[in-house]
Amino acid sequence: MPPADSRRVRLLVSVRDPAEAALARAAGADLVDAKDPARGALGGLPPDETRAVIAAAAGGPTSAVAGEPASGEEAAAMLAALAGCGADYLKIAVPPGLDPAVLRLPVVPPVIAVLFAEDGPDPAIVPVLAAAGFSGAMIDTRVKDGRRLTDHLALPQLAAFTDACRRAGLLSGLAGSLRLDDIPALAALAPGYLGFRGGLCAGADRRGGLDPALIRAAARRLAAAPADAAAA
Repeated sequence: MPPADSRRVRLLVSVRDPAEAALARAAGADLVDAKDPARGALGGLPPDETRAVIAAAAGGPTSAVAGEPASGEEAAAMLAALAGCGADYLKIAVPPGLDPAVLRLPVVPPVIAVLFAEDGPDPAIVPVLAAAGFSGAMIDTRVKDGRRLTDHLALPQLAAFTDACRRAGLLSGLAGSLRLDDIPALAALAPGYLGFRGGLCAGADRRGGLDPALIRAAARRLAAAPADAAAA
């Protein structure tokens, strides 16, 4: 993930195994994200598999999904299980009923809070996440039913979220069944990164294999996108 003050939007690609990790890195992924797409939006891989994915993604930043906790205790256990996996960042869901202030976050690696678009996250949560010790925040879609991020939240709402992250000094990300055609409008909001899985798979099937040609196309489109339109 990029520094909080970076204006170049980077490409996050979620991968399920070491082979996909190596493929994604070679095709141009800026951030390789370990997750199990068969287990929903934030399905984590077992620690041993996560370590293997991270090792195969050598050469750039990595992240690993911890899961969707129902309580602070469960969140702590999920994060502890991946503490030694080697990822540069861990990602964990923060549902509306979970108070960020009660979460016990590890000192390292940094932790990214994931909010779900279906819940209509309020940008006012961003400084609360920062005060709780999170290093970044992203919005994703909980249900993978073909609806995309912008089917749930309008561009002005997403712009308010990325702006709140910049003001709080947090990394920011936008994801949620994104397609290549979503890149221009979302990159103009200047998030730290855009996250993809299904949109870069053959047949747009997130449980299928990644298509390196689509990853390269996404990287090219992001490289061509205005770097700081929303932050100017």
